[in-house]
Amino acid sequence: MRPLLLPLILNLCFAAESAPQSTPPAQTMSAASQIHSTPADYRFPNGLTLEYKGEWRIFDAGVTTLRMEAAGGQQRVVAAADSTGFVAKLFHVHDVFESFFDPRTFCSLHLTKHIEEGARVREINIRYDNAARKSILDQRVPSTGESKHVENETPGCVTDVLSGIFYMGSLKLEPGMNYVFPMNDGAKTVDVRLQVEGREPIKTDAGTFNTVRVHPEGATGKANILIWYSDDAAHIPVRLRSKAFWGTLTMTLKKIDRAPIPTKPPTASGSAR
Repeated sequence: MRPLLLPLILNLCFAAESAPQSTPPAQTMSAASQIHSTPADYRFPNGLTLEYKGEWRIFDAGVTTLRMEAAGGQQRVVAAADSTGFVAKLFHVHDVFESFFDPRTFCSLHLTKHIEEGARVREINIRYDNAARKSILDQRVPSTGESKHVENETPGCVTDVLSGIFYMGSLKLEPGMNYVFPMNDGAKTVDVRLQVEGREPIKTDAGTFNTVRVHPEGATGKANILIWYSDDAAHIPVRLRSKAFWGTLTMTLKKIDRAPIPTKPPTASGSAR
């Protein structure tokens, strides 16, 4: 059981390493899977820390934060998730993900993960060499010294499982619209098919939001994921929900902190599209 936001985000890749390639393509705005460059009128939510509360079945599952800042000539996204309450007693979780991407193109450059779930800790580093069209993954398990190095081809510009949340929010989201875009988590690149389903109000601890609901789906569709974005220019993720065999996990916006956050220099450089 891994009932927190960061594992939920990973479901967007839907077992990328074994994803079948025979899934019929969805009707899209473009025939090709692609990352659209950042619209000229889009403004990154820099300076905001978004805090979410997680609910798994009838239990509080944990707390997750998302924040974005400019980092030199790149954009930096950080997410942290911690299990709380009853779920924490069953399964300890402390995950921290950090992503860097090119603000002009939304091409991912670098993704790191500190995954602390139960007694196991993993450190994962993924670099996206967009000029060479490949992703380079290095993983280490500190307790055992186990490590692995994997390189996979990419189409040249991809998004990742963390900055992809904001990439979807940068798109024009009108009911009936469809997109297909490449996502890479260090394994084989998969096409995520995004359908904009409709509008609805969502009441949260941070206030009531008019939202637009989207349905991202990967190659195998083994989990059902919905994301509600604020129906305004900011497209802030208000609610995220995943339905899988272990039950339904819902992450709902609890608080928006607008205090400035100190920027951090990029930890790695990459090639833009």
